[in-house]
Amino acid sequence: MGIPLIDISALSGPAGKDRDAVDAAILEAASGVGFMLVKSDQLRLPLDALLRIFTLPAKVTRQLWRQKFKPDQANVYRGWFPLQNGHATYKEGFDAGPDIAYGPERVVPGDPLGEATPLPPDHLLPGWRAEMASYYKEMEQTGETLLKAIARGLGQPEDVFVPAFTGGISTLRLLHYPMRPPESYVGVNAGEIRTEHEGTKVGLVGKAHADSGFVTLLAQHGIPGLQALDPTGKWVDVPPIEGTLTVNFGKLLERWTGGRIKATQHRVIASESGQARHSVPFFYEPRIDAEIAPLQGLGGEFSSFFYGDHVWAAMMRFVEFEGLDHLRPQTWKAAS
Repeated sequence: MGIPLIDISALSGPAGKDRDAVDAAILEAASGVGFMLVKSDQLRLPLDALLRIFTLPAKVTRQLWRQKFKPDQANVYRGWFPLQNGHATYKEGFDAGPDIAYGPERVVPGDPLGEATPLPPDHLLPGWRAEMASYYKEMEQTGETLLKAIARGLGQPEDVFVPAFTGGISTLRLLHYPMRPPESYVGVNAGEIRTEHEGTKVGLVGKAHADSGFVTLLAQHGIPGLQALDPTGKWVDVPPIEGTLTVNFGKLLERWTGGRIKATQHRVIASESGQARHSVPFFYEPRIDAEIAPLQGLGGEFSSFFYGDHVWAAMMRFVEFEGLDHLRPQTWKAAS
């Protein structure tokens, strides 16, 4: 089972057979392999412009480090996470929140999930902030468009998911997977960094996992390596086709839809060419106090909860957030 490529241009048009056909294709992918590639006449992917942040000198990026890595920093959840030796995944990256697009009014005082994003000086990356803001808003719109299509495909009102995402805390992440030096492997279990794929031993640079949230929109930057675990138990390549977004679904959407939508395991293997890898994922997320409750007619049974509590607990399992549990004293209490 391969990864389907779907042209979603018709989702921007009126209701009709063309849009219905796209809705059906999206639901088939989301309920089957749990991955898809999408393209659109309106889709713009300025990856080279966004990834310029990785050209900054280390003395500049160090000023963006999170508190975990630079204790005198105020930022806990947003900002830069550096390379770390001794772990299965070897990557560095930068996380931006909604304030990158909407300004200080989207900062939530007292909650690290809503903190301001630390930014590099304008003069070092001319035009970068504007590109980030534009891309953030475009991905928000794309995420909403896809969730409406899924809702229609499931026989729900198309806006059933929309209220939860008003004022959301979606994350725009910029990632760099460089070549690993020997010292980065010290202390890592061999089984976590080497695997067999189609009879050949390959290196792992991103360990297998399923995303914890709702919808991930990933722009790949030309280097292969991303793989998804299909329903037959086979790892299949997710090709980095220019002009497309890779879309996968999270465990929370799987739960919210009574298991109809699949949260698929995926991993990143080392490139055969030995090249470094970059990618730009956008995690489409609700607001902190959005209450997630079962939807009538979809069969999911769970106690309602607030998104902020879920995402904070989920992120603490990743190496770049480990040990930070105590830094979010504020939690929301489910109304139920």
